[in-house]
Amino acid sequence: MYDRILLPTDMSPGVDRAIDHAIDAAQRYDAELHVLYVVDAEAYSSYPGDEYVHEFEGLEKALEQAGQDAVETIANRAESAGIETESVIRHGVPHAEILEYMDKNDIGLTVLGSKNRSGEYRRLLGSVTERVANMAERPITIVKTPVQTA
Repeated sequence: MYDRILLPTDMSPGVDRAIDHAIDAAQRYDAELHVLYVVDAEAYSSYPGDEYVHEFEGLEKALEQAGQDAVETIANRAESAGIETESVIRHGVPHAEILEYMDKNDIGLTVLGSKNRSGEYRRLLGSVTERVANMAERPITIVKTPVQTA
């Protein structure tokens, strides 16, 4: 049914359960798993920089490295389960990059993680998951993770 499954990650705790679901779906459908991390251009373009940080070691580079680590960790888990993977790092606006990737790579199913937050929190801030789910023209599975309250 699905040849290619996409798992976008932002390294947040909300993605943890989505990883398991994406790997399970890839096994069930004998599908290739694409693991995508988007370096949020808005996060680093608004960063004024630090005069004590070398230009190649700024926030953008740190986000890219963190994303690479996250994608590799997930890809290694999937490959250990016998799943063929494609690891991708992109730069841009996360929801827009995810939607574009889905279309350009003929993704059959996208598995998105989401933290289970209150309605008021969502109304104020929204989420990448909500934007993708509302704008996507392809199948989406949203895997919720409860937020621990302290």
